[in-house]
Amino acid sequence: MKRILINATQPEELRVAMVDGQKLHNFDIETTGRRQTKSNIYKGKITRLEPSLEAAFVDFGADRHGFLPLKDINRSYFQPQLLDKLEDIEPTTEETDIPLRASIKDVLKEGQEIIIQIDKEERGNKGAALTTFISLAGRYLVLMPNNPRAGGVSRRIEGEERSEAREALSTLEIPPGMGLILRTAGVSKTAEELQWDLEYLLQLWQAIEASAQQQSAPFLIYQESNIIIRAIRDYLREDISEILVDNQEIHEEASEFMQRVMPQHLSKVKLYQDKVPLFTRYQIESQIESAFQREVKLPSGGAIVLDHTEALLSIDINSARATKGGDIEETALQTNLEAVEEIARQLRLRDSGGLVVIDFIDMLSHKHQREVENRMKEALRMDRARVQVGRISRFGLLEMSRQRLRPSLGESSHTVCPRCSGQGTIRAVESLSLSILRLLEEEAMKEKTIKIIAQVPVVVATYLLNDKRYTIREIENRQKISIIIVPDPNMETPRYEVQRVRQDDKNEFINNKASYNLITPPPEPVLDQYKAPTQPEIHEEPAVKGVIHTNPPMPHFKSAGQQISLIRRFWNRLFRKDSEEKTQVPSTELSNPSRLGRPTSNRSINQRRFRHTPRTRNPMPAIELNSNSTEAEIARRTDNGRNSTYVRRGRRRKRPEMGNLETTSVSTAVEMTNPNSGNEVAEVKENRLKEEIH
Repeated sequence: MKRILINATQPEELRVAMVDGQKLHNFDIETTGRRQTKSNIYKGKITRLEPSLEAAFVDFGADRHGFLPLKDINRSYFQPQLLDKLEDIEPTTEETDIPLRASIKDVLKEGQEIIIQIDKEERGNKGAALTTFISLAGRYLVLMPNNPRAGGVSRRIEGEERSEAREALSTLEIPPGMGLILRTAGVSKTAEELQWDLEYLLQLWQAIEASAQQQSAPFLIYQESNIIIRAIRDYLREDISEILVDNQEIHEEASEFMQRVMPQHLSKVKLYQDKVPLFTRYQIESQIESAFQREVKLPSGGAIVLDHTEALLSIDINSARATKGGDIEETALQTNLEAVEEIARQLRLRDSGGLVVIDFIDMLSHKHQREVENRMKEALRMDRARVQVGRISRFGLLEMSRQRLRPSLGESSHTVCPRCSGQGTIRAVESLSLSILRLLEEEAMKEKTIKIIAQVPVVVATYLLNDKRYTIREIENRQKISIIIVPDPNMETPRYEVQRVRQDDKNEFINNKASYNLITPPPEPVLDQYKAPTQPEIHEEPAVKGVIHTNPPMPHFKSAGQQISLIRRFWNRLFRKDSEEKTQVPSTELSNPSRLGRPTSNRSINQRRFRHTPRTRNPMPAIELNSNSTEAEIARRTDNGRNSTYVRRGRRRKRPEMGNLETTSVSTAVEMTNPNSGNEVAEVKENRLKEEIH
């Protein structure tokens, strides 16, 4: 059973997990100190044009200016003189194509205000990547209001569903100059549901355009939905049984969104109030912690090691204690196949994007290599991101790339180690001490040097003053200087500081100060980094928020694609005419009341299958009565003995012996034979009643 779990017990951290039973499939986290800016829409100002990069730098309100390449600039922002030149050039195949002779200075100018959307967030020293081709994601559709050539069907939709999706898109009323993409959630949806989602996106775009005209740049126009709305919008499918929320406020927010957009799934949103924590109840806390670790264990005893570098993510597979196979080749195959499933899962949990290189255990058989490649592609089908997978090279490496949907788990929850600066290792004490010793000699050889002060960690000072005391004394005697080693308890390896004092240096504070007074005092603790939960960080409010659809959501209907299997749909297309003729009820069946209200074919099949079942009498023949039929004629046509049967509401019953109830069987037979003879039956009943009274 699949569920969406939302944990919001701590105000500093909001976590969303999608589980199948007790197995974690997707995980997302959002902290108060770092909010996602991808897909946000801003009004920015061009600050600098860089012809060497064919790009522009845009001020959109962040500390670092964004990067806007030439290929991501819409033609509507081109300079008028460039548009006149482009009219004489044949139209390009795509809207984003720019003639090679056009320069960034011909397209834009400094100080120009444009509407931009963040395509990639800031990472390290790189600023945010921007685009002017806006895309608005809805429940079933993605609207591109200024990119008419883009659009189509999601790449994850394949087979017959893809052709049906194209037919559904062709029925929508798309305004000119806009593009539309059908998401995987829109498969098998009715045209009315898709049109309702399109109208909401058009309404949202109109609000964005109106807000962009109200004030000057830079400012935030529209902010992408928070993690709660994104999780429900992207992960909620028909197979999700429930959405559990352990916070009352978040539960109300999720219920309000469901009521406004998907009221048919409102009953799935439930408030979790048990004393056991939500994630502990479904035993996924340990699985979440594995996404923060460098090494992940495999059930067979092997392990995968994930290392992030500036260029790519490297994954190494170790067999360790794995002994599944009968020989080394079979063990390598089984360990690699097991690692493939865990690698695909870890990529989803960590949301690692960019280049990924996997070092598999060496396999000699090409058949085994192809098997691992196919298993890798199959395991990545569940991933929402676009993934491109290569083949295993002769060195045993598999290269792949994964779309970066949002900041990875490490970027959003990890900080760079202040001691090693993110390298993961530090230099040994002996190596660092010898390096400092060589630096002291190099500084001592410079002209007009009278003193060198080395402020080093305590362990380094201990090594220099005890193991290298003779070497330091030789440098002092040879260069005619003095070397002062200052052990600093507030300093850790690999940090150190070397200061050279010249003859003409007028700093009497350094020349006459005692060595123990040269120790740098410890820095004061920065309390602002640990804010209380009652002091959340202030973020810029978007100009467009709370856009509500003018029409209520469409009721949910299951389309034919959801109700009829693929084979049945194919059969109906081939033999539609024959099936329609066979489904028509023959007139003989309508005239025979014994065959109404029950499938006679099933009855005959059951009689043939179970031979011990006694055969029943033949059904009562059709009875044609009218108002002129006499009582004797009615009795003669309906009375076939004490064991005769009659029809009432489609069931066969023994006729009762009481003669007063014969009229009931007659009237019922008349009604079943001729549905339009209600008045005639009433007259027959009335005449019989009068005769009995007399």
